[in-house]
Amino acid sequence: METPSGDGMRFETKAIHAGQDPEALYGAVNVPIYQTSTYAQEDVGRPKVWDYARGGNPTREALQVALAALEGGERCFAFGSGLGAESTLLLTFRPGDHVVLANDVYGGTYRLLSKVMGPWGLSFTTVDLTDEAALRAALTPVTRLLWIETPSNPLLKIVDIAGVAAIAHEAGARVVVDNTFATPALQRPLELGADAVVHSVTKYVGGHSDLIGGAIVTSDPEWIERVPYLVNAVGAVPGPMDCYLALRGLKTLAVRMRAHCEGARAVAGFLSAHPRVTKVHYPGLPDHPGHDVAARQMSDFGGMVSFQLPTPEDALEVARSTRVFFLAESLGGVESLIEVPGPMTHASVAGSPLEVPATLIRLSVGIEHPDDLIADLERALG
Repeated sequence: METPSGDGMRFETKAIHAGQDPEALYGAVNVPIYQTSTYAQEDVGRPKVWDYARGGNPTREALQVALAALEGGERCFAFGSGLGAESTLLLTFRPGDHVVLANDVYGGTYRLLSKVMGPWGLSFTTVDLTDEAALRAALTPVTRLLWIETPSNPLLKIVDIAGVAAIAHEAGARVVVDNTFATPALQRPLELGADAVVHSVTKYVGGHSDLIGGAIVTSDPEWIERVPYLVNAVGAVPGPMDCYLALRGLKTLAVRMRAHCEGARAVAGFLSAHPRVTKVHYPGLPDHPGHDVAARQMSDFGGMVSFQLPTPEDALEVARSTRVFFLAESLGGVESLIEVPGPMTHASVAGSPLEVPATLIRLSVGIEHPDDLIADLERALG
């Protein structure tokens, strides 16, 4: 897979080398963990690079350079969580501005807009972004941002990034894509017309369920100017240890995503044929409504699968019965996870237009052997 930088390095190579030259003094091949809160200055008001670690850190900078290279953006800004990244990005707008939000997004994103940014003055409308007429109807003269998640959480909807970005840009709105599920290993929204990408680095980028982090990647000149100020002023920054762990995760992102996709394909195929399963949501299935779009804008279909059972009680029973799939929130780690989104990750959208079916189970398919994952689900479903 060719990187968008045009320097000839492929994705897997860039993940290991971008921003990660051997350390100058001793030649350490891993970026050091610069565990410091402040920096000695050459003279009063003359720091070497940064005066205080909230404003910057060498380990964080290495992560930012690497992730920007993989997404094909000019700049990356790392944060202490995915929601820290989202909050900071939204603070570049003003009370009275309007956001169009996909109607199937992470519950924390909806909560942030409805309970925090809404009272502050940022209005929003949820809309099915697979419906062009509905999208056009939702845009207003004060719409400043279109927020996309694709594949979406938890119903795995696919949004045509290039198509909806063109419509948003016609209306004078910027476009941000939450690329957490796909990662730049499978999808690069900036190449498709998005103005920024956000990540929960906690998930596939970190990949080992041992850190919390977030990121914004963009080539938009205004955001490149304004976001660094907010990084320092708001302070939702990551520590150097989390940045180090995220860099370690990036090195194996491409090979891990291949394993996640292989396992998810096998699991989705098994679930599609199981008599207790009423519906499977996985864009790699030919009958998925977004399959053709996903095949066009992604290099593979990801490691997330969700499915539905006849009753909410069935969903709870199965989620409690797996052994290899851990019952836990989050996703994107090497271990497989199972959850019921309604009372777990998406409890914050209960009673809203984003409420998910009570019969839905979400799987984060890890990198265990697919046969063992299928055997585990077969036991739980039986």
